Amino acid sequence: MSDVTDLLGRVAPSEQTFAGYLFWLSRPRFWLYLAGPVVVGVVYAATATTEFFQPVTVALFVYFLVPANIFLYGINDRFDVDIDEVNPKKSAEGREVRYAGGNAVTTVVLVSGAAGLAFVSVVPVEGTAAIVAFLALGAAYSVPPVRFKTTPIVDSVSNGLYVMPAVVAYGAVAGTAPPLLAVAGGWVWAMGMHTFSAIPDIRPDRQAGIETTATLLGQTRTLIYCAACWVFAAVLMASVDLRLGGIFLIYPAFVGFIEAFDIDIARAYWWFPVLNTVTGAVLTMGRIWVMLYG
Repeated sequence: MSDVTDLLGRVAPSEQTFAGYLFWLSRPRFWLYLAGPVVVGVVYAATATTEFFQPVTVALFVYFLVPANIFLYGINDRFDVDIDEVNPKKSAEGREVRYAGGNAVTTVVLVSGAAGLAFVSVVPVEGTAAIVAFLALGAAYSVPPVRFKTTPIVDSVSNGLYVMPAVVAYGAVAGTAPPLLAVAGGWVWAMGMHTFSAIPDIRPDRQAGIETTATLLGQTRTLIYCAACWVFAAVLMASVDLRLGGIFLIYPAFVGFIEAFDIDIARAYWWFPVLNTVTGAVLTMGRIWVMLYG
């Protein structure tokens, strides 16, 4: 991941500029966490490859690639200013920018969220519900007095929001909701993903007096929790298609790999975007293969 970081640093705009700050605020390393599910949703909803590239599917991919991330992380950083003072990821040597504040930033963050409502008129009711759920959960996760991120277990459960882009995209193509068990499997997978990402923040969160699932359980039990979520996700996916369940088993295997080789979680955290990208590619290409060759 250091090579990726260096490359981004060379080609991306400086965080000292307004555009550059928004770029880094959106967490480019994690863009596919939201845009990737759009691709998966489109591919699994389509009955032919000609349905992949439609105006609505391209627009959804673009929205969840950048604007949705600006909204999600902008809201988070706005209400995490005090916590980020002691977060090493937001230090001068860290890989994430601190919230800059100002009316212009606030406006862009809010407009980025509201832009998602433009899809309400072109997706079925299930897609509309998914868009509203994404925006509502994205805000409620960080904004007081709800602030789900400060309530153990609830912080984890609320991050099922990461499966919502797939639901929206599936509905836009198929005109209906995806299988409920697939949505449930994706939701539980996202719970594990979020909680795993909170492990490097255990110390700064405790110093700031923030309670999360990770601070409650501690590192070892949090890893067990993540592995349990991912095993359950694999079981749910297997009930839809055994091949899907097999693919999702890569995540509990990842936990086993970390433990077997005593890998620092703060290091493994930065490998996670690569793991998700590879898994998403396997899911996508597998579906395309079945579509073309049966």
